[in-house]
Amino acid sequence: MKDILIQGRYRVDRKVGKGGFGVVYSGTDLYNDNEVAIKLMESRNDPRELEEEAGTYRALAGKVGIPQVYWFGEEGSFYVLVLELLGPSLEDLFNYCGRRFSLKTILLIADQAISRIEHIHGHVLYRDIKPDNFLMGIGKQGNILYIIDFGLAREFSDDEQYRGYQGLPFGGTTRYASIKNHEGLEQSWGDDLESLGYMLLYFARGSLPWQGLKAEIDDEKRELVKQKKMTLSGEELCRDLLPTEFTEFAKYIDYTRSLRFGDKPDYGYLRTLFRNRFQSEGFKYDNVFDWTIKRYHETNGEIS
Repeated sequence: MKDILIQGRYRVDRKVGKGGFGVVYSGTDLYNDNEVAIKLMESRNDPRELEEEAGTYRALAGKVGIPQVYWFGEEGSFYVLVLELLGPSLEDLFNYCGRRFSLKTILLIADQAISRIEHIHGHVLYRDIKPDNFLMGIGKQGNILYIIDFGLAREFSDDEQYRGYQGLPFGGTTRYASIKNHEGLEQSWGDDLESLGYMLLYFARGSLPWQGLKAEIDDEKRELVKQKKMTLSGEELCRDLLPTEFTEFAKYIDYTRSLRFGDKPDYGYLRTLFRNRFQSEGFKYDNVFDWTIKRYHETNGEIS
C-alpha cells in the first residue's frame, strides 16, 4: 500500500485515537525519522475548530506540558494538524494499574495538572478536564504530564452579559463536569479546577458516586449526575478513602466549588495543599509513579 504523506514529509502510520473534531494517527517525520502525532479532519467540515486548536497550542507554546505544533494546513481532502507525539493517557495508565492509583501518584499528578491549568488559564478556559486529555511524555519527557485536545477551549470574558447567562447547552464530559456547567451557567476558571478535583478523586476511589446512574436519555442522565454531585460535599466525597483520610482533597473540592464567576483561583494555595500532604507522608519527588513500578517489575520478570 502506498504511503500517505503530508506535505511530502509526514507519513501517516496508524490510528491511535479520536479527539475533538478529528481522528488522530501516529506518524513519522521523514526528514529526521522522529515520531509525530497527526490529527486529520475532513475538509467538508468547518476548519475553524482545528485551526483555533492549532492557534491555542501555539499561544501556549514554550511551557512545560504543552505539545509542540510542527505544521497545520490543508492536504488533499483533509485539514491536518501535526504535533509532538506523546505517550499513554492517564486513563490508559489507570487501567494498566488496575484502576486505582496510590496517594503518591495522585499527588504527583495533581501538582503538575494544577500548573498546566494555571498556564492555560492565562489564555483560555479549557472546559473538558478528564483523564483522556492528560498524556505522559515519551523518552526524556516520560515523567512530564501534558495536556491535549483544545477543541472546547475558549477565551474567558468577564463582560457583564456573561455573568447572567443561564440555560447554556452542556459542554464537556458529564462524569467530570462542574456543577455550574450542569446548571447551564457560563463557566469560569473555577470550573476547570472543580473538574480536576473529580478526576483526582476518580483515581483515588476507582470510580465516582454518580457513575452507573441509569436514565433513558442523556439529558435525564446529566440531571441525575448533577443532583448527585450537589448532594455530596467535599468531605462526603472523600469519606472512607484509603489508606488515610483525603482531607486536602475535600478542601480542594469545597474551595473550587465556592469560586464564583470571574473569581481568580489561588493556584498556589491549591498546590500547597497537596505539596504539604506529599511532604508529611515522606514521599520523594523522584518521578516514580505507579506505572513506573509496574513496568519495572514486568521488565524484570517479577510479579507486581
